[in-house]
Amino acid sequence: MSIGNAYRLLYTCSFAVLAVLTGIMLIRSVIGPRITDRIMSVNMLSTMVICSIAILSKLLDESYLADVALIYAMISFTAVMMMAVMYIPAGPEEPAFPGLMRSAGKKRAAASHKGRKH
Repeated sequence: MSIGNAYRLLYTCSFAVLAVLTGIMLIRSVIGPRITDRIMSVNMLSTMVICSIAILSKLLDESYLADVALIYAMISFTAVMMMAVMYIPAGPEEPAFPGLMRSAGKKRAAASHKGRKH
């Protein structure tokens, strides 16, 4: 077996593994219980498609497919960020400095107790 044949076998096997994993991620994106699970599986699905395009680029010796993979990566990143912004609810934010927020909360609680008449 020559080096070229070994690389071809490696690329073919890795492409087959990525195809199976892509199918699993597709199922996960459909049945994910939460929207964050679905967004993460779409992100992983996109990453595996990018890897598959890169492997095909090397396997078929077509260098323009690497450019297609890079463009797909930029579009995928933008799409996942937009999905995250649109579908993940903006709840109460965690304070940037928890110690400051606790001391401010204690001051507010003390001020509210002072104003009460017993």
